[in-house]
Amino acid sequence: MILGTIFHAYVFIIVFGAILFFTLKEFYILTEHAGFFPQKLHGQILSILYFLICFLAANNFIPQNLVLLFIPFLFFILIGEIFRKSNNSLRNGTVTIVGLIYITLPFSLLNFIVVSGSTSNKSFYPWVLLGVFFIIWVYDSAAYISGSLFGKHKIAEKISPGKSWEGLLVGAVFAIITGIVNAVLFQDISMLNWIIIALLTIVFGTFGDFFESKIKRELNIKDSGKILPGHGGLLDRFDSLLFVVPVIFVWLSFMDKF
Repeated sequence: MILGTIFHAYVFIIVFGAILFFTLKEFYILTEHAGFFPQKLHGQILSILYFLICFLAANNFIPQNLVLLFIPFLFFILIGEIFRKSNNSLRNGTVTIVGLIYITLPFSLLNFIVVSGSTSNKSFYPWVLLGVFFIIWVYDSAAYISGSLFGKHKIAEKISPGKSWEGLLVGAVFAIITGIVNAVLFQDISMLNWIIIALLTIVFGTFGDFFESKIKRELNIKDSGKILPGHGGLLDRFDSLLFVVPVIFVWLSFMDKF
């Protein structure tokens, strides 16, 4: 993950494009367990295409307003349902679109977070994203360890019985500390902004974790996949990131960081 983030812009798109492709595939396979029939191939093709469009737009190779192609892409999925022989076109089309919004959009927005500079002079700057990863990893690890040791008050036991308020609070403290450390390491963003990013990660990362846990609970499965032995699937690893990235992207946009 670290090498795929910092090594080179082209390594970044290969690594995260592949992660996007297989995470979306994993999500569509999960929905099939619930009786849906998403347009897996069309969804994955549009997903990679949009990821590349965002990469090109973020680096000023193409006009940035082409990012709005995401909107007609959603309608292409509904149009595709016209020519399918399966029943429940509305449900199947909706699930396919949800995959694009839930997974493709956050991964595609990463392309904007790893660039820096003026509108006319963009350059690859992966350190902000790396700092976000540090916050997520530290928060998850601290919350898990502390919750396992002395977590007694459950947040939402029916959805995720392992999550406790004690774990959340300890994880939040360590996440904020990591944000402060990031401000020293990656000075392109102020300490105040790093602390705000840490707070956003705490809130929306937790929601992302609970959302994926709720999906698995409803499908009566333990892990989203088996691609990572001992860790489950890709969706298990990136559930927090999927909710965090869009919010941080919006915040950085308000701060004129793009």
